[in-house]
Amino acid sequence: MIRSILAALAFVGSASVVSADCAGEPGPCRVEGGTYHIVLPRAERPPVLVFLHGHGGEGAGPISNQQLVAPLLARGWAVLAPDGDMLPGGSGKRSWNFFPGWEGRDEAAFLRAATEDAVARFGLDRERVVLGGFSAGAFMVNYLACAMSQAYSAYVPVSGGFWRPDPEACNGPVRLLHTHGWSDPVVPLEGRILGGGRFQQGDILAGLEIWRLANGCVDHKPDSFSVTGPFHRRLWASCDPGGVIEFALFPGGHMVPEGWADMMVDWYEALGDH
Repeated sequence: MIRSILAALAFVGSASVVSADCAGEPGPCRVEGGTYHIVLPRAERPPVLVFLHGHGGEGAGPISNQQLVAPLLARGWAVLAPDGDMLPGGSGKRSWNFFPGWEGRDEAAFLRAATEDAVARFGLDRERVVLGGFSAGAFMVNYLACAMSQAYSAYVPVSGGFWRPDPEACNGPVRLLHTHGWSDPVVPLEGRILGGGRFQQGDILAGLEIWRLANGCVDHKPDSFSVTGPFHRRLWASCDPGGVIEFALFPGGHMVPEGWADMMVDWYEALGDH
């Protein structure tokens, strides 16, 4: 019932949906629980970004977004875009079953099946699988990282955090790059109230505190500040071994901003010890 209510909310969309396929074969790749789309670089054992679309979209959307995909392919990365679970009510729209207690598909099991299928079928590097997502997909990324901090090599949500009530605690350590728009009206930094007060998006900065605690960071204060293109960045690296948190804020709204793909790859490659 909750998901059907959310389906009626003006929550999030992803890029325009166009036809995508299974690495050149017509139609999406099929695994137990659902389908996914994938594009591959001309490289052996490439790393892969698993990217989750926004509410109401499907995996074909991210795959068709050249601002996202082209820089990754150019740097030897594959992009895998799963299809969210079909929303009830016959709307034909998809989203992610991220909030604890919601009924629906076991998203962790489905994403694991899609990733393992792609690794085996296309020769991807299983040690370099990064989970990212936009908006509703980013909320899904945060909840999966909270429950399974070591399931993926790193987590890179864009424009999404937690919903209230926030998790009491998350597992760690985790390697997390959170990117957010300064003027995002759909998922504001402070969160917002939806459904006449029934639901609340959480405060993004409060979510970062949860991650600092999970990572055992020694201070609330960032270790460093930097600017990369439009991104104003804050880094917490004085944390438990294997734990890194970075927050990248850009002067825009609810979007995957231009330059994000290259920034993400630079960030990930600088981590080392994949």
